[in-house]
Amino acid sequence: MNADDPIAWLFALERLGMKFGLENISRLCESLGHPERSFRSLIVAGTNGKGSVTVMVETALRAAGHRTARYTSPHLVRLEERFVIDGREVSTSALRAAADRVRAAVESLRRAGDLAAPPTFFECTTATAFELFREARVDIAVLEVGLGGRLDATNVVTPVAAAITTIDLEHQEQLGSTVESIAREKAGVIKAGIPVVCGALPPEAWRVVAEVCLAQGAHLIRAHERVRVAPLGAAASRLVRIHSPRRTLDHVTLALAGRHQRDNATVAVAMLDELDRIGITVGDDAARAGVADAVWPARLERLTWRGVDVLLDAAHNPAGARALAAHLRDIGWTKVTLVFGTMRDKDVAGMAAALAPACATIVCTTAPSPRALSAAELAAAAREAAGPAVRIDIVADPEAALDRAHAAAAPIVVAGSIFLIGPLRAILR
Repeated sequence: MNADDPIAWLFALERLGMKFGLENISRLCESLGHPERSFRSLIVAGTNGKGSVTVMVETALRAAGHRTARYTSPHLVRLEERFVIDGREVSTSALRAAADRVRAAVESLRRAGDLAAPPTFFECTTATAFELFREARVDIAVLEVGLGGRLDATNVVTPVAAAITTIDLEHQEQLGSTVESIAREKAGVIKAGIPVVCGALPPEAWRVVAEVCLAQGAHLIRAHERVRVAPLGAAASRLVRIHSPRRTLDHVTLALAGRHQRDNATVAVAMLDELDRIGITVGDDAARAGVADAVWPARLERLTWRGVDVLLDAAHNPAGARALAAHLRDIGWTKVTLVFGTMRDKDVAGMAAALAPACATIVCTTAPSPRALSAAELAAAAREAAGPAVRIDIVADPEAALDRAHAAAAPIVVAGSIFLIGPLRAILR
């Protein structure tokens, strides 16, 4: 890609890594004329499930007739996937034009000495999202937090409501080493007077979130006390009945597989109920569409490749791996071949321990990212966590790792990182 291209400029910022704080994004939004104030916003934080809830809520709002946008991260293959307006990815030309405006603002601020540090990739893609959404004149945008909450670039908005899906140990280097410290970072999205919808949280996380809501005068909603999503038939069935004080939806088939998606649907419906209560209309048909029509690839996505069943899942931490393992038990998959690649900052042992009981072989590979753990390092950690009953192979190239897995003639599971799943999904499809 041409180095002068605004999209190439965005990707070049990845070398700066991650940086937390709202100073840069605040100055950037001010320089752009505050695009983030041109639409109403919802913000969704959490360890796992925040992308699924974002997509469900946005799908329902769109079905209710609102002009919607959503911003998610990371992307599978194309940067455009992060920016969706009225259910469609933005065009490359629109993305390029918005990124160019952001680049011009950054260059102007840096010449004036008004940025304390160079802006990061995520800060600039977030500003680009706001530019795209303003230009499209969206009514309401659903924003998935990138990491944490309090100091995440998305948190520059003043949302009309917030959700916190789950809280578990993750990104300890950035967010702290305890559930309480991580909860406090995620609770940073709570703003004065807004409804805050929470999924099932550990007791120590509940205490933190409740304390912040009290301090902010925010209205805390425990989703599972308001909304019941009950399976009809087998315990793992996607056919459910949804009941809340505002609505009852019978015989709904959830679009996304896995028992954990019932929890995500619970949070999404509780959020939709709150939006309806504060005047952002979401009727029953729209709420049903949100959970039944949501499209979110690589979340327990099942494919067939060269005659072998393949399951792709974005699990990238122990909690996600446990949810994946539970789904494998539910569908009766045993002795699978796991193609496994992850980032350097992830809890490899925790993921491998959760998934090992379902595996005959783990093929360790190097995900295509500068932050990836090498296949050899991954194998050493996986071998220790999985034990002697599971065969560990090392195939650094992801495509070759997929070929190695196929040779085992067993069901294949690909997990560990979106950065691994994206390119392999393109091959599998």
